[in-house]
Amino acid sequence: MVQKVRGKSRSVGGSQGLSRKWSFGRGQTQVLGLDIGSAAVKMVELQKSRSCWSVTAAGIAEIANQPAGDSDAKEEIKSAKAINQCLRSSGTQTRLAVCGVCGPEVAVRSFKFPTLPAAEIEGAVLLEASQVCPFNVEESTVDYQVIPDGKELVSGVLVAATNKLIERKRQASENASLGNVLMDVDGLALLNCFAECEKPKNGKTTAILNVGNRYTNLAIIGNNNIPFVRDIAYAGDDIVKELARANDASPEGVRKELTGGEDGGSGRLDLGEKLGKACAKLVTDVSETLRYYSAQEKSAAVDKIFVCGGFALVKGFVEVLDGRLAAKAVLWNPFEQKRCEADSKCRDIIEKHGPALAVAAGLAMRSI
Repeated sequence: MVQKVRGKSRSVGGSQGLSRKWSFGRGQTQVLGLDIGSAAVKMVELQKSRSCWSVTAAGIAEIANQPAGDSDAKEEIKSAKAINQCLRSSGTQTRLAVCGVCGPEVAVRSFKFPTLPAAEIEGAVLLEASQVCPFNVEESTVDYQVIPDGKELVSGVLVAATNKLIERKRQASENASLGNVLMDVDGLALLNCFAECEKPKNGKTTAILNVGNRYTNLAIIGNNNIPFVRDIAYAGDDIVKELARANDASPEGVRKELTGGEDGGSGRLDLGEKLGKACAKLVTDVSETLRYYSAQEKSAAVDKIFVCGGFALVKGFVEVLDGRLAAKAVLWNPFEQKRCEADSKCRDIIEKHGPALAVAAGLAMRSI
């Protein structure tokens, strides 16, 4: 996404740092893109050729339901079981993973300072992080990347995440006997994946909406080449609960109807008409974020939103977004493009779950 940029990072709390290398190198070490969500684990392994990426392994496994009050340790164990299931089903022998983070314990913010000596940039970034991050920076990891803009300013992006969140992701992967070699941000992974698979034209403002179970990631990149990432705390699980209330049904029953379940669902629940109402808050949050971005960045308006994530596969969901958002919403499967092709052994999972694997694919595109 961002080519030939300079960057420095500093771990404030002593935990493993978030990755700052957003551009695509030609690293020789094979890694797994490991998207550890709240409801499922998604895994992708890629190989790069001159013309495209080739999917050499892929997997998706549900995480066992976590009763309220479960400790972080129990959550990590359940996530590790799902990771192991992905490893077994895919047959991969790779044991190095790149994980992603998102949610209220993560912040991605742009910065712009007057010209500063190189030695003073890090201090300025850390001061900025302490002012804009909604959590204690002293107990977090902060990375930043300077992006030249041709002006007499120091501009770029800072990324921060709590050490507690980073440790949870790292521990889950290590419990599955994987080495966590890099920690990335889900929104940045989406933008990297889009840049590689779609090759967007200059001058276009691109928005990607990844709707998961607990969080929705909205990632935007415009003319200034500076990423904008916001994680919205309204996603698939909230929509399911709203539909359950509207139909006087259990969330489990609604999920079965939406996904088909093992026996295809009964079709008795009225979900189609009520889906729009259940999505109203998400539509409002996305619309407000798009307006904020356009006003702050003075960028061209977003005219198309590429929708992905596990909930994007729900029948009628993308159509609801398309009818209610100002920009056109389309389902995005990065593996449908010629620049990202699947080997025959994992083609079935890519065809069935492609849009849900977008973050994992972006993570797998990182070089170490």
